[in-house]
Amino acid sequence: MIMTSTLGRYLSKRFLIAIFGVLAFLFVMIFLLDFAETSRRASDLPRVSVGSIAALSLLRTPSIIEQTLPFVFLFGAIICFVNLSLRLELVVMRAAGLSVWQFLAPPIICAILLGILAAIAFNPLSAALKTRSDLLDTRVFGARQIRDDDKSRWIRDGQAVIHTSAENSDDGTLTGVTIYALDADGRFVRRLEADTAKLDKGAWHLSNVQEFIPNQPVKTSESIDFPSNLTKSQVDQKFAVSADSVSFWRLPSSIAQQGAAGLDANDYRLQYQTLLARPLLLVAMVLIAATVSLRFARLGGIGVMILSGIGAGFLLYVVTKMAKDLGIAGLVAPAVAAWTPAAIAALIGFTVLLNQEDG
Repeated sequence: MIMTSTLGRYLSKRFLIAIFGVLAFLFVMIFLLDFAETSRRASDLPRVSVGSIAALSLLRTPSIIEQTLPFVFLFGAIICFVNLSLRLELVVMRAAGLSVWQFLAPPIICAILLGILAAIAFNPLSAALKTRSDLLDTRVFGARQIRDDDKSRWIRDGQAVIHTSAENSDDGTLTGVTIYALDADGRFVRRLEADTAKLDKGAWHLSNVQEFIPNQPVKTSESIDFPSNLTKSQVDQKFAVSADSVSFWRLPSSIAQQGAAGLDANDYRLQYQTLLARPLLLVAMVLIAATVSLRFARLGGIGVMILSGIGAGFLLYVVTKMAKDLGIAGLVAPAVAAWTPAAIAALIGFTVLLNQEDG
């Protein structure tokens, strides 16, 4: 089998070097851009250290990298195949009687294995690091500095109104919490700002709390228990956790919980199917790269073909996003939305290569 032969190991090594080279470059670029943006946010907070900013950016980067994995494989495969052509190794393999399917087998198998690892290992890791980055963001910038993005929620709890920036999908801990306590007549009594809040046994357990009471000095406490009339299931219903922030291994239970609560779980089902389809999507990117980069260098026109491959990759990305939106809206089944773009792209790449190989 070519995968276990010397040539197979060599091709696998060249492919992996290209993939991890692109991954390392992208990691550094994303980290630097995020570091610059976080530094801008912290410019008016002298107490924030460079180390804290770097840690925040480092924890956030894997979750961004996960979204760009298809392009990592597209660019990595193009680089690998073009180098084979420029160094005339492709000519030698052709002269030795190898077909395109034989020397594509090692990269395709590597893409399948890395796609599986990306779903079952890298996704849980990036989700966990993203959760830690949210907690660190709260500690570094404080509850009032948390960005009011689409993850923030308002929750009514008896005579209190709670605002939170995000929820940890693993244990239900809220981050960046502000509680506005009211009396029986609806008049403001006090405000509590906490880094985190966790509901347990009829009370919110708040950590790193600042308490603001009219006409009184601000009080700071390591922890405070604030009474609650809510249950965890009620909070989960009011705070729908983004499917992208739930790890692969927790998605089935999250789907079940959403269904039991009578909520729409399409986005969770779609995310689960998307992760299952990731190996096929990465294989499709390798096939697209092969269709545009296996041309002999002496024939010219490599630049145009590479640009065509990049364009095809971006087109696949747009189609995948459109299919995902249709799946979330319930217009198509989540499995269809997740698998169809990758399957069609793989079939197109297979067909083009078959035509190039056999005419």
